[in-house]
Amino acid sequence: MAQTIIIGADHAGFLLKEEIKSFLEENGWIVQDVGTDSETSVDYPDYGAVVAKSVASGLFARGILVCGSGVGMAIVANKFAGIRAAVCLDTETARLSRLHNDTNILILAGRRTRPETAREIVAVWLETPFEGGRHRGRLDKIRALEDARSGFDP
Repeated sequence: MAQTIIIGADHAGFLLKEEIKSFLEENGWIVQDVGTDSETSVDYPDYGAVVAKSVASGLFARGILVCGSGVGMAIVANKFAGIRAAVCLDTETARLSRLHNDTNILILAGRRTRPETAREIVAVWLETPFEGGRHRGRLDKIRALEDARSGFDP
């Protein structure tokens, strides 16, 4: 059975999103594209929120977001409890974000990432499992921070 993933971008990430969407589909993924549909200026929070809500709710296990630098989408996505989103400009960051942080949203910089590099980043991010071990406890602390009632005290 094919795996599914949700993807979204603003105008600055549109062209790279289209490249990544094709790459994913060529590799057997079912892609839910929530837009945008052109390079016409839009507000990145609108698209970042749709992807982050969909992953946070469990509708999708993972998502990909693209904006010009990646920073705006990262800020939006990480506002949602249960989201661990990381901007990855290279394969090593993508690998470590999965191994150590169990990221569930990959964020790419449309204005700073060549399509070939983006395909490599996506492939590594999708193939790398979470390592667990000592990293699980760290993620538990992050979850505690998300719960305002937790009384988290490092």
